[in-house]
Amino acid sequence: MMNVAVGFDTSCYTTSAAAVNEQGEVVAFARKLLPVAAGQRGLRQSEAVFAHVRQMPQIMEELRQQLAPQQAKIVCVCASAAPTDGEDSYMPVFTVGLGHARTAAALLDVPLYTTTHQRGHIAAGLLGNSPLTQEHIALHLSGGTTDLLLCGEKTITALGSSLDLHAGQLVDRIGVKLGLGFPAGPALEKLALSCPDAPKALIPCSMQDGDLSCHLSGAENKVHQLLEKGLVSNEQAALEVFDLLSRTVCRMLVAAGKKTGLKQALVVGGVASSTLLRKLLHKRLQKAGSRMQVVFGDPRYSADNAAGVAAIGMQRYDKDIHEGGIPNGEIARR
Repeated sequence: MMNVAVGFDTSCYTTSAAAVNEQGEVVAFARKLLPVAAGQRGLRQSEAVFAHVRQMPQIMEELRQQLAPQQAKIVCVCASAAPTDGEDSYMPVFTVGLGHARTAAALLDVPLYTTTHQRGHIAAGLLGNSPLTQEHIALHLSGGTTDLLLCGEKTITALGSSLDLHAGQLVDRIGVKLGLGFPAGPALEKLALSCPDAPKALIPCSMQDGDLSCHLSGAENKVHQLLEKGLVSNEQAALEVFDLLSRTVCRMLVAAGKKTGLKQALVVGGVASSTLLRKLLHKRLQKAGSRMQVVFGDPRYSADNAAGVAAIGMQRYDKDIHEGGIPNGEIARR
């Protein structure tokens, strides 16, 4: 019999559930994007909540089908209950995953743990990677987050962020502008890779050396201008977006390294799943002479998913087992 922790995550993009065993391996994984009409740039919270309610039964059925042949025993359940750390961090979409997690934990009579969506991304980024130093830098790049973080053993401290548009928003807005579906990341990357030319840095980076935060709204306006004036093809525009993001991320990581003295950075989130962005970023860091060791997670677990949430649940359960304090139906929040 294999012990597993089951995780639930219901974000603004995806309905997902996953199971992780005691060795930290993902043994079951199910996710489904929220349906967004062509030309739209996402869903309102009320629409996303309704979509999660409709999709979660299918996700749970898929997870059960994957677990059944493995003779898995669910020993705990974990859910992302909020976007990030902080008492004021809240989004209605996460109540769906938390509600299903509470129901599952009650029926199975197992502990229920909660965490945050951001911590789930960080944990997912560590799956399959060698352990990082106890204190390290993390950069969370997604549709709702461009957060530069200092991660300790228990705490996460904000170092910087985007002061307007987030990295994933830039990708999605330009993608939709070019007629691509939402979310646009994979399709925009495919378009960029079809460009025969090298990046020309046509979009200025809004950061100065040493800045820990960035602005990306000007980049969106610049791309619109380039397209409207016929100065770039769709393919070149897509490539320039990824090039701009690589320059921005490079400056944020270099600045964070100088401020903290740390040399390891974990880059996570849906935008970080881009192979093109990873390649461009490595080139930028080399050009800058940076010694920063950048670690990316498995692309399968970079976009919104519940694998990291499940991993956190198993870690919390193991800790309670060793300390002799398994909660009986108690919710341990984060």
